[in-house]
Amino acid sequence: MKPILIAGVVIVNMALIFYSIGIITQLVTKKISPKVLFFVTMGLVFDITATVCMIIGSTTGGISWHGLIGYSSLLGMLLDIWFSYRYINKSGINTNPGKKFNSWSATAYFYWVVAYITGAIIVMNS
Repeated sequence: MKPILIAGVVIVNMALIFYSIGIITQLVTKKISPKVLFFVTMGLVFDITATVCMIIGSTTGGISWHGLIGYSSLLGMLLDIWFSYRYINKSGINTNPGKKFNSWSATAYFYWVVAYITGAIIVMNS
């Protein structure tokens, strides 16, 4: 495996850890706190970095079914984080964004985890 792909795999695992801590904390506490924002933002940074590494190391040039699933899940997390920052600017930090917002966050996170798992399966089978 190319070193850039190995780096991408390590970095996407960091994204999983950071997203998981952030989203699970949000869902358990029902609040968007500085801790939540830190972890989801770092997850996004790691996710973007891993995506770039995987595109560079890919033989398909970044266009594949897994790539499209990955890009759309990255977009979902990006939107979730963007909405989180907009929410705290409007309502304040450490407030409950409501059931609908928390459901959106859980759905975006679940979809991202599905993309992560499909990527892991692809790597194991190649």
